[in-house]
Amino acid sequence: MFKLKKKVMTAVLAASMSIGLFAATANAATDYWQNWTDGGGTVNAVNGSGGNYSVNWSNTGNFVVGKGWTTGSASRVINYNAGVWAPSGNGYLTLYGWTRNSLIEYYVVDSWGTYRPTGTYKGTVSSDGGTYDIYTAQRVNAPSIDGTATFTQYWSVRQSKRATGSNVAITFANHVNAWKSKGMNLGSSWSYQVLATEGYQSSGSSNVTVW
Repeated sequence: MFKLKKKVMTAVLAASMSIGLFAATANAATDYWQNWTDGGGTVNAVNGSGGNYSVNWSNTGNFVVGKGWTTGSASRVINYNAGVWAPSGNGYLTLYGWTRNSLIEYYVVDSWGTYRPTGTYKGTVSSDGGTYDIYTAQRVNAPSIDGTATFTQYWSVRQSKRATGSNVAITFANHVNAWKSKGMNLGSSWSYQVLATEGYQSSGSSNVTVW
């Protein structure tokens, strides 16, 4: 897994190399826009209309760009269309978010670049026409939404990369229930939840619409 993370909540409107997160103007589908980079390389992110966003990146460190909801939900069905998903190097196309009480960073990874994330293997879950491997990982004294902290990551990683260019869904409850069955309980307080493009030491482009 990428040795990241992340996310100091700063109210900064997006520029080509913005560092931070901010909430966008609410629209019919989504109300949260994330644009974060550690400052390496070039990341050009565009907050498009409705649930659309695009990002082009080159020789980056670590970045996360995504669109979704200010408050996550265990029962949300996330629909999206990745019209462009073209990483060269490490990258994830992923549902991504955090909970507090307990502090958990979670991923449902539908596609990736040259590196498929792993961790401590916990089993599988079938959802939305595919099978996902379930992993956990521990991050010690790492950046989080609450500053430097020790926290757990939950991962569902599709066994084969999901085809892009058509409307697809992530039924998040299937993953939440599978995680629970393996003793992997999310926190009681939900932070943001986005359909994200994440890259690390890579280049590429994506164009994604979320609803």
